[in-house]
Amino acid sequence: MNVFTFSGNLGKDAERRPAGNSTVADFSVSVKSGFGNNEKLMWIKCAVWGKRAEGGLVDLLTKGTPVCVSGELSLNKWTGQSGEDKTSLECKVNEVTLMGKG
Repeated sequence: MNVFTFSGNLGKDAERRPAGNSTVADFSVSVKSGFGNNEKLMWIKCAVWGKRAEGGLVDLLTKGTPVCVSGELSLNKWTGQSGEDKTSLECKVNEVTLMGKG
């Protein structure tokens, strides 16, 4: 079973769009690891599918919002326009918890 849980802040507002016979809401979360001179920042692309993408949650997923996300993690690799290898972490979201706001 592939379950990945992480927390961080949204980089921009979530975007909702149709995807075939369903709806998807995309957003990215910045996740810090390490500390001091060893601190690193990585971005994880997230997707919420179906009824959850159609509900009011997406309207609360705005830039800077702290969240905790749990879902299925995958690694996406491709070749960029100038021939360089690119990689991104992606999460098919099962659960989103808003943190730090009333």
